[in-house]
Amino acid sequence: MQENVAGEQNTVPPPSHVTEKNPAANPRRMRRIIAEDPEWNLAIVPQLTELCIQHIINNFEQNPILESLLPDHQKKVLEKISTSLPLTVTANLIRDEGYWKRCCTGRWTVCDVSLYGNSWKQMFFERHLENILKFYIPDTTSPNQVLDIIPLCKEYVKKLEIDQFLPPVKLDQKKEEEEISDTESDAEIEEPSMDHFDLSLLVPTLPHLEELHLSYGVKDCGMNFEWNLLEFTYRDCCSLANAIKKCSTLKAFKLTRSKVDDDKARILIQHLLDHPSLVELNLSHNLIADRGARAIGKLINRSKMVTLNICDNRIRAQGAQSIAHALSKNSTLTSLNLRLNCIEDEGGQAICHALLGNSTLTTLHLGGNELSEPTATLFSQVLAQNTALTHINLSCNHIGLDGGKQLLEGMSDNKTVVEFDLRLAEVGQESEYLINQTIKANQELARLKNLHHSTTPHGP
Repeated sequence: MQENVAGEQNTVPPPSHVTEKNPAANPRRMRRIIAEDPEWNLAIVPQLTELCIQHIINNFEQNPILESLLPDHQKKVLEKISTSLPLTVTANLIRDEGYWKRCCTGRWTVCDVSLYGNSWKQMFFERHLENILKFYIPDTTSPNQVLDIIPLCKEYVKKLEIDQFLPPVKLDQKKEEEEISDTESDAEIEEPSMDHFDLSLLVPTLPHLEELHLSYGVKDCGMNFEWNLLEFTYRDCCSLANAIKKCSTLKAFKLTRSKVDDDKARILIQHLLDHPSLVELNLSHNLIADRGARAIGKLINRSKMVTLNICDNRIRAQGAQSIAHALSKNSTLTSLNLRLNCIEDEGGQAICHALLGNSTLTTLHLGGNELSEPTATLFSQVLAQNTALTHINLSCNHIGLDGGKQLLEGMSDNKTVVEFDLRLAEVGQESEYLINQTIKANQELARLKNLHHSTTPHGP
């Protein structure tokens, strides 16, 4: 018999004993069986292991089995479990970075893990806690919403950046007037017991917190703007001061755009004196004047600060003199930003005198301080003698043509300054051009030194 052509069916009828004695063997007479699972088919039968893994995934919230699984099975479970599981289940159980990456990318559009020590788990818990604090409403939101998350996130939070604090919900105008009428006088009405969340309840409980960036205000308030939305109350200040004093691991503290005046600055600084680990302080864009600057000068000599930013405040000559006095004795501060104050020549000359004896400050920003030729004359001596300064900014001052010539004379013997910003300082094009030529030569010299240092073999 010839073989069947491909694609043709064998038309030879089955033997008579098969069709008569065993009717079920006839495919035309077999009953059609449809599986209850529409995805089931005879070709793929799941292994028992796969069925067990799927059962664990489906019931992970009620029975979070993970540690007892084999590594390959753990990986399959972590790849498929939901990212919406309660943090009480996942926080201290799951260490896999792949799972926390799914949690982050599923929740936020922009996720730069390099800003969080390349740890997705750290990113998730820092941003999760920040979101809770940003939208916490005093007297409305339960404090437990913050306190309950502390045991889950405290081991993973190293930095907090909170750029808004919501105030209490304002009462209706009629109700507010009725409550005011019940009091004896408007003068006796006190501010709320705590306008914002009490950070002294949170910050000391975070054992690895190194950076705290705060701004007391409300973002995107639109037409509902009121000045009290930017209120940083006395009680807020006291609770924050206690919090940072108790946080011995804190390295960087930033409190900006919060209307911090002299009194509140002094309270904060009093609690920062002799802090064991603080190296960076940023109180920029506030209302600090000379009294606050005197406290800052005291802090410079009572701490290990490396970076100080107090730009855009109300510091004048007396405050600058206090800071200069501390700077003349300091041996740790490397960066000082006094931009957008009004220290004038009296304050500027005090800073110059301090720099004649200072050997650690490398970056100085005095832009926008109403400085003129007298400061430039003394600053030329600093340029000739000081070998520590590398970055200087005197922009937006009134240095003048003669002042520019003085600075050029000082730069003629300087070999260390690699950046000198004199924009809008009225020094004249010729002086500015020649100073920039010296800067370029210093930059090349610094590059060669670094190259030589990197190629020179070091001892064990």
